[in-house]
Amino acid sequence: MASTTSSPPVQDYHEEEEEDDDDDDEDDQEPFPSDGSDEARLQAVLRRLTVEEVRIRVLDVEIRGCSRTRRASVEAAVGPELARAATVRDLVRAAAAAGDRLRRLGAFDTVSITLDAAPPGLPGDKAVIVLVDVAEARGRAAGELGIFANTGTRSCSVEGSVKLKNLFGYCETLDASVDLGLDQTAELSTGVAIPRIGAIPTPLVARMSFLSEDWLKSSLKEHLMGLSVGLLSTMNHNLAYNLSWRTITDRSQTSSNSIMGQLGHSLLSSIKYTYKVDQRDSSIRPTRGFAFLFSSQVGGLAPESKNARYVRQELDLRVALPLGVLNGALNAGMAAGIIHPLARGSMMGSKSPLSEQFYLGGNRSLMCRLGGPSSLLGFKKRGLGLTDLQTCIPKNSENGASTSPELDTVGSDIALTAFADLSFDIPLKPLRELGIHGHAFVSAGNLAKLAEPDLRKFPLTEFLQTFRSSAGFGVVVPTTLFRIEVNYCRILKQFDHDMGKTGIQFNFSST
Repeated sequence: MASTTSSPPVQDYHEEEEEDDDDDDEDDQEPFPSDGSDEARLQAVLRRLTVEEVRIRVLDVEIRGCSRTRRASVEAAVGPELARAATVRDLVRAAAAAGDRLRRLGAFDTVSITLDAAPPGLPGDKAVIVLVDVAEARGRAAGELGIFANTGTRSCSVEGSVKLKNLFGYCETLDASVDLGLDQTAELSTGVAIPRIGAIPTPLVARMSFLSEDWLKSSLKEHLMGLSVGLLSTMNHNLAYNLSWRTITDRSQTSSNSIMGQLGHSLLSSIKYTYKVDQRDSSIRPTRGFAFLFSSQVGGLAPESKNARYVRQELDLRVALPLGVLNGALNAGMAAGIIHPLARGSMMGSKSPLSEQFYLGGNRSLMCRLGGPSSLLGFKKRGLGLTDLQTCIPKNSENGASTSPELDTVGSDIALTAFADLSFDIPLKPLRELGIHGHAFVSAGNLAKLAEPDLRKFPLTEFLQTFRSSAGFGVVVPTTLFRIEVNYCRILKQFDHDMGKTGIQFNFSST
């Protein structure tokens, strides 16, 4: 945003000051450059106007360029500070803040705020008119469809998303996404986000979702319908309320004791606060900066819930350092999470919902979105960590013989992951122009249960010694909505019942 002042009023201010000042004061004033450059003279005048307390009066604030965007939405983003400015310094600061708010609406390609002299004959000294010019974004709709095959998990998924921007003129964003997996996993979601409604600074954010999933290495099937409503949203802070209806069924009726108590229907209610700072130059391929996320969620708020009230806290930290060779950068990150019951006494019987517990593994990229511990490349989804024997062993229907015992994957109360990623350009010009680059990585993580409510009794040494780890390299293909990776992963350390495999793995993450 650039705030400029038309030359006629600027020249008038300068001439009035010269008439009012004494001859002795004229020696102390900053002279104009002697090279005769109009640009240099204008810069010198602007410096004096912003440094000194030059009085000014704003007659009107005109908004131009809105065709489908409602004027009330733009006026709410501009705010009243421009019209109330009493000095040039205040006006410049208010214009900078208003331009930043307009850009964050995401509905305009360009935003320009300029000053113009008031029409002659109007009363008032040093009166100006503020012109707010916006150019609305051309594309209203954007979408993407992709098919992702994962040779490591022998699975395939179809993902698609559609976004509609400023369809009704409120600078709103309507989006819908679908994720269909051949492993009988389906996730549908739709949401709306309106940056500002009238003079209310908090955006309106609401989202509905549906999830149907077969749990890997388990006989469980989960259905989840949820609603999330934003209560407070600013640049760094977010407060949301989540309500969902969950159903977990066991088709084989052989669930372990850890899972048996959570079968059936349940109503999940929680409120979540998130603090986020992201100073990276890019979320797809960061080369410098840092990012930090902290979230705290209080769950079990629904009346007569079968789950005890609990606190779920997550921490995610990322750092990107440029290397100066082949556009290379070193990214490092650490994420941790813990679930602790609010009820006093023993941890036994104070179980958090299975969907809120921590699991590691899957095909999500290490980069991009912040969100706590989850990714560990080379391992299947929910493919490592804690397991529990099923209650009974079904018999083979043909010969009546008992099969080998199966295991249920159970979540954990504490999780910790870390990674390092080295990205670099591939020395082929066509690939560089498309943003395709290479990277090498190493990742590690672990899960554990909290057997004691006192965290001082947690076996930290044993927890650190049982870390799983993997390393590898691959090629990254950035797109508009996804970061796609084709990686060769090598498992460095795993234990019995972990499902990690050395080989080719496709990883992806939304931006």
